[in-house]
Amino acid sequence: MISVIIPTYNAEKYIGRLLDALGNQTIKPDEIIVVDSSSLDRTVNIAVSKGVHVISIPKEEFDHGSTRTLAGKKAKGKILIYFTQDAIPVDEKAIEFLTLPFREDKKIAATYGRQIPYENTDLFGKHLRLFNYPEKSFEKNIEDSKTMGFKVAFLSNSFAAYRRECLESIGWFPENIIFGEDSVVAARLLMKGYKIKYVAEAKVYHSHSYSVIQEFRRYFDVGVFHKTQFWMLETFGKPEKEGIRYVKSELKFLLDNGAFHLLPNFFFRNFAKYLGYKMGYNFDKLPVNIRKAFSMNKHFWNKCKEKQ
Repeated sequence: MISVIIPTYNAEKYIGRLLDALGNQTIKPDEIIVVDSSSLDRTVNIAVSKGVHVISIPKEEFDHGSTRTLAGKKAKGKILIYFTQDAIPVDEKAIEFLTLPFREDKKIAATYGRQIPYENTDLFGKHLRLFNYPEKSFEKNIEDSKTMGFKVAFLSNSFAAYRRECLESIGWFPENIIFGEDSVVAARLLMKGYKIKYVAEAKVYHSHSYSVIQEFRRYFDVGVFHKTQFWMLETFGKPEKEGIRYVKSELKFLLDNGAFHLLPNFFFRNFAKYLGYKMGYNFDKLPVNIRKAFSMNKHFWNKCKEKQ
């Protein structure tokens, strides 16, 4: 049995298209759960009209980890597939391909699919997807950390599937985390001896065109994630080499596409990422109101204020 879980907030632009695409799959999910954080638009009405199960929670209670755990525990499936609200299957075989490895190898605990950039995404956003989601599938196990380093734990809940029993064996998703709950789970699964598979044939459209300020905020949150989950860096190694490889790849991508006019933006953007990351990594030296101003996930800091 397959359950699809979709956290939503003000998703009326995408949710109808996503649910229609799921209904057209060659392997259809047995149930679809939308867990909505008190949307102010027509998200819930659209989801209900499509006949899916909706769980509503207060916006302030949303947490990247515990909200997914909440829906996962309520789901009936042995395979749990997580989408984000703006990830749309490219074709009717997305779920079929994503779940196939579970039928072939019992040691595979999780799979994640390829994310294709939307046509209107800028070159920076397109490169990010092409860099992280190559055309060829591959498997990862704990031994691969020797060559892949920190990236061995990369996995995206924008389009990922898990064996329920494997999630249960590691205590589900972490709570009170700024983001990166998927990477934490990937790390724990690998350390428990399971394998993870990237399935390039399973494809969704998903991308963003971030401004420089948004990049700063995103990397501020990456810094917070690395600081609060420092055990992952100790286990798999620090991400600096991968960061340098990414910058070189992005520069080459821009030059190959003749985007010379974007080079000033490239340098300014990467400086903003670096600055954001360093400030995020040292977030404990900043007042909570500054952390919130710098962060893309502001709800996380609202919870921090409540705990003070």
